[in-house]
Amino acid sequence: MNKQATIAEVMNAGPVMPVIVIDRLESAVPLARALVDGGVRVLEVTLRTPVALAAIREIAAAVPEAIVGAGTILNEQDLADAQAAGARFGVSPGATPSLLRAVRAGGLPFLPGVMTPSDIVAALGEGFSAVKFFPAVPAGGVEMLKALAGPFPQLRFCPTGGISAANARDFLALPNVDCIGGSWLAPKARVEAGDWPAITALARQAAALGA
Repeated sequence: MNKQATIAEVMNAGPVMPVIVIDRLESAVPLARALVDGGVRVLEVTLRTPVALAAIREIAAAVPEAIVGAGTILNEQDLADAQAAGARFGVSPGATPSLLRAVRAGGLPFLPGVMTPSDIVAALGEGFSAVKFFPAVPAGGVEMLKALAGPFPQLRFCPTGGISAANARDFLALPNVDCIGGSWLAPKARVEAGDWPAITALARQAAALGA
């Protein structure tokens, strides 16, 4: 997969996209390697910490088999920074018209965040046919996604928020869901302890959800 991969290729590279918060830069590369070793190649590094952009840069350079993207993109500056750091895709928790237009102009594969039918109509109007449904469980979960399939049969979803190993299969069973996002693959305590074998084991379990 190269940098011109489509968002559909990103979404179909595996059943689970880990949502990663990196507090210490030295954790970035070993965490990425642990996830890739477990069969999870698509990594969403959220722009929630001061080292996030540097982490994306280091993962892109040191773990080329990973498909590293930037999450929590909130505005055009975040988008530009993520692209400059080497992110191969972007994800937002929500989207404004200006952000959607900037994404289209920049060409980065992107999952804009939606929660309501109005959000979806806005995203469709800007040419997006794949979106992040967030926060998935609080916003209605599986039943909401089933309801949205009626008026929006063309839309592909990556639900994120409140999803865990316990309910992952329920979401992945939906015909309009290509992948799910979740933070359980990189639990904070395991990352802080440098327990990479445990994270590889979690990644293997997640990768098996697509079998």
